[in-house]
Amino acid sequence: MILLGLCAPLAACEYIDDGGRLTPSPAARSFTDAVLPRDPELGRTVTGDKLDAWARAVVPDAQGQSFYDSRGLVNAGESRTEQTVQLPGGTYAVSLACRGTRRASFVVKNGDAALVELTLDCANTRVNVLQLARDAVLAITVSANSDANFAYRVSRL
Repeated sequence: MILLGLCAPLAACEYIDDGGRLTPSPAARSFTDAVLPRDPELGRTVTGDKLDAWARAVVPDAQGQSFYDSRGLVNAGESRTEQTVQLPGGTYAVSLACRGTRRASFVVKNGDAALVELTLDCANTRVNVLQLARDAVLAITVSANSDANFAYRVSRL
């Protein structure tokens, strides 16, 4: 019985019953957290129709008025900067996503002011809400240390 008391804090302890047989303790059950594996396809960059389908899925135009969207590929060590059209004042959602083996960095500027500076693990999407004065033009820069697809959308809320 003393062995049982000493084993109580351990999950997989065994004890000897009165008949001399090893018997697993009731606490010997194994529990694991359900972890969903990352989709291995999201670690691969794509082009053409697959890129378009992925971009529509990760940055959908679910609500609001879409003013600008883009998707593409940035090669390892490179960066790419694009500018939106002139945006009327208001509240905007800037949805950013990447696909690849590592991370991509996004910088969203209005003139010289950086509004968003973000390094995002690929296979994730991030939505940032911005309040813009009238006649804003956003410059969006995407860079990555390894090849990565990117997608983003600027929508008025």
